[in-house]
Parts: sequence; structure tokens; C-alpha cells
Amino acid sequence: MNMDFNLFMNDIVRQAREEIEAAGYTQLKTPEEVEEAFSKKGTTLVMINSVCGCAGGIARPAAAHAVHYDKRPDQLVTVFAGQDKEATAKARSYFTGYPPSSPSFALLKDGEIITMVERHEIEGFEPMSVVANLQEAFEEHCEEV
Repeated sequence: MNMDFNLFMNDIVRQAREEIEAAGYTQLKTPEEVEEAFSKKGTTLVMINSVCGCAGGIARPAAAHAVHYDKRPDQLVTVFAGQDKEATAKARSYFTGYPPSSPSFALLKDGEIITMVERHEIEGFEPMSVVANLQEAFEEHCEEV
């Protein structure tokens, strides 16, 4: 039974990774990849991915739809909480003032945290509500594409 559960979880993780990658986000799997991505000038949206059923099932579609907007971040990246632990810890070290939360979104400018959409703003909400929160941050902090 445990082997079946592990296979099931591996499938869920793979699907969650593929879904966010198909939306245009680059996976950061090591602390070095996080440092490199966060050192770039401009705005970066970080999606902290999670296998959490309810909130993850809202956050991933929101991540995909939010970027279809006049203003959007220069860079879209993702770390996977519970899977790529060191990369996630490194990313979270940039999110000063915010407790660990997954799934969630962080918007950075020149490697500095600007704002976050935390799990409590995702879980129990419709994906379009999360999209609206993200696009509001894009409107304020990002350039037109």
C-alpha cells in the first residue's frame, strides 16, 4: 500500500510541475538557481508550488491566467515546497516579513520582496480572485509588455 501511495504522490508532483511549467514558469530546483534568478534586474514572480489539493488546485490555474495581462513580471519562476526543499528555503530567505506559506506567490523587484499573495489569500477563494490580486500587484509594480 505504501508503494502505491508513493507512486500516486510522484504522479501528483509530476503533474503539478508540468502544469506550472506549461504556464511559462521556470523551475528552480537548487539554491544556486534561486540566487541566479533573484539576482536579475527587474520584476520576478515566484510561485511557491505545493501538492496541497485545494489551495494548489486554485494557485496553479491562477498562476497560468494572471500573466495574460498588459503588465507582467519580467521573469516567472517557481520553487516546489516539500520537494525541492533547499531551493524553497533559499527563496523564502528573500521573503522577509512573511511566514512560510505554500502555495503562495511572491513578487520581487531587483531581488527585493515587494508583496506576497499568501496561502490564506488563495485557499477557499476562486482562481479569478487570486488572478485579480496578482494583476493588481502587476499593475502597480510591473512594466507593460
